Amino acid sequence: MKILIPTAKEMNTDLPRIEATPLRPESQTVLDALALYSASQLESFYKVSVDKAAEEFQHIQALKTQTAQHYPALKLFDGLMYRHIKRDKLTEAEQAYLENHVFITSALYGVIPALSPIAPYRLDFLMKLKVAGKTLKSHWKVAYDEAVKQEEVIFSLLSSEFETVFSKEIREKMVTFKFMEDKDGHLKIHSTISKKARG
Repeated sequence: MKILIPTAKEMNTDLPRIEATPLRPESQTVLDALALYSASQLESFYKVSVDKAAEEFQHIQALKTQTAQHYPALKLFDGLMYRHIKRDKLTEAEQAYLENHVFITSALYGVIPALSPIAPYRLDFLMKLKVAGKTLKSHWKVAYDEAVKQEEVIFSLLSSEFETVFSKEIREKMVTFKFMEDKDGHLKIHSTISKKARG
């Protein structure tokens, strides 16, 4: 059984660092494509301020030169969903459960165990990055399928942005969730409530 969760834009680096592991080939290819952008090009690519683009440029260069600081993915990501997941003071059983069953889907790292070491970065599947002539989704499709194809049960807490990286065959095996709010007798999907509920 695998539980799939998405990444988050918000990150918290006020954490103990952990040792890095080598990038897989698919990740290195994505990083090589990102590293072609200058800081000013990243400003329009990411649609962010000059300062934020400069920060992202530093993150990419640190990854490229293997000097990036690494943190457990589940703790580094700090969006609303992540803040509603129990991440600290875990029992041995909880830690083992996370390591064996909870996986994060990343546009840079692929499908990774929740506590894998990763460095700060900014990338999602809505960004128009060409990787060896392919879209990010096409680039990752085989590796994403490979990560879960042996699983009988796949619980997906992903948005369609991440889910559609997987092939149709894999998506048909997924158990998906909709979190809704009862508003005046009508069920509505509410973004903030959904993110909290996923956690």
